[in-house]
Amino acid sequence: MGATHAVVVGSGIAALTFALHAVQRGVEVTIVTKGCADQGSTRHAQGGIAGVVFPGDSIDDHVADTLTAGAGLCDPHAVSILVTEGPERIRELIDWGVAFDRDREGRLLAGLEAAHSQPRILHAGGDATGLAIESALLRAAREAGVRIVEHAFLKDLVVVKGRVLGVRVGHEGRTAVLAADAVVLATGGIGQVFERTTNPLVATGDGIAAALRAGAAVQDLEFVQFHPTVLATGTPFLVSEAVRGEGAVLLDDQGRHFAFDAHPDGELAPRDVVARACAAAGSVRLDATAIPDLATRFPSIDAAVRDRGLDWSATAVPVTPAAHYVMGGIVTDVDGRTTLPGLYAIGECARTGVHGANRLASNSLLEGAVFGARAAAAVSEAGRPRRGTLPTWDGPIAPAPPRDAHAPRDGARGAAEVFTRAALQRLMWTHAGLLRDGDGLAFAGETIAAWRAGSRDPVTVAEHEDANLLMVAEAVVAAAFARRDSAGAHWRTDAPLHTSRELATAGAL
Repeated sequence: MGATHAVVVGSGIAALTFALHAVQRGVEVTIVTKGCADQGSTRHAQGGIAGVVFPGDSIDDHVADTLTAGAGLCDPHAVSILVTEGPERIRELIDWGVAFDRDREGRLLAGLEAAHSQPRILHAGGDATGLAIESALLRAAREAGVRIVEHAFLKDLVVVKGRVLGVRVGHEGRTAVLAADAVVLATGGIGQVFERTTNPLVATGDGIAAALRAGAAVQDLEFVQFHPTVLATGTPFLVSEAVRGEGAVLLDDQGRHFAFDAHPDGELAPRDVVARACAAAGSVRLDATAIPDLATRFPSIDAAVRDRGLDWSATAVPVTPAAHYVMGGIVTDVDGRTTLPGLYAIGECARTGVHGANRLASNSLLEGAVFGARAAAAVSEAGRPRRGTLPTWDGPIAPAPPRDAHAPRDGARGAAEVFTRAALQRLMWTHAGLLRDGDGLAFAGETIAAWRAGSRDPVTVAEHEDANLLMVAEAVVAAAFARRDSAGAHWRTDAPLHTSRELATAGAL
């Protein structure tokens, strides 16, 4: 029998960590990615990567911080794996050439971010951690002989008798079928579902949509994190949580420091709390004028701010929440296995339960590294006796929504607005965004169902992306409508927090 062949869809930290571990185990790996290999979300990650690698920190503290940020809805087993295996993955990144920031004595620098009880964030290039990781891993993967096919768009999974046996991709004007013993989805998030997002243009939920069409289970898509500090002028640009970790404060239009009204930790409260506080305050500015040498500490952010004609060393800059990260996705076990044999998912498109209802800052890069490595081990051992079974789960599962999933109410025959991607993004921002209610979600579901019912089979990449965005948006809306209470990043104004756990997380107790 020949070597196991894995096709990985995506080229961020999860995909590349998987590839490097898999080839070390004798697996042949082909990476396909719809843009350039460095075009995904990993390169845009500013804040850094969290890990227990500094004196005074502990596994227990990092676990507790992750569980608290997740509003009590994390899977404790998955969190334990993330935090326990994280330090080894960070040392591995260093071995692969990631130059994390150090002091003059050569010691790694520790940063503090929101909802962390200890400074445990490693950065590279100040605020260019993701770019440093992406560059180093791409170089290592190419040196290891990983085949990388760029500009190859995932059209669908190939499923035969209930097993995933490959992918169908569009490449150079043709459709190609790549057979595989294992298909690994590492396609990132769904940010382009929303009008304002920190995500790159490629984040159109392609992997989640393909998994839905193939019959894989998804869960927790209602939990979409909105980052509280994104530049409010020009193209959305994230201002890292590390800036608030260094002492920047949020001001309303009267110049009042309002964050402590929402939570005892103020600017360093969990992201969902800070984002809602910003939304309630209306016009918000981030004051970083007390931080010395911003251009050196945060060079990428400094350049983006100055490109907009602002001097944040002298004056507060306008910021607003924007869609940032989806905590749910394709249901997996802690080794990346989905509910479909032969299909694995890792990174942001996967739902391991590690983030619960709200991801702890800088756990996303760590997640990609930890679970990418574990999936590689699972794929390489797929022909041997299994260490576990296909994943099981508690709670609602969202199948692929049928085109008539939401019959329009009151005799309506279709959407009030003609479908465009921009119209979908406005709809989702307004009715399924940071604040939601049942009526708005019902309207969004009906509108999307009407759009889907009137859609044609996609031909171009843009049309395939639009179809994926519609499918994922409908699944997000359905999940948000089904969860009647508020928890973490899912906040329904018609259903306030009901449990002491959630009240404590929000700082109300």
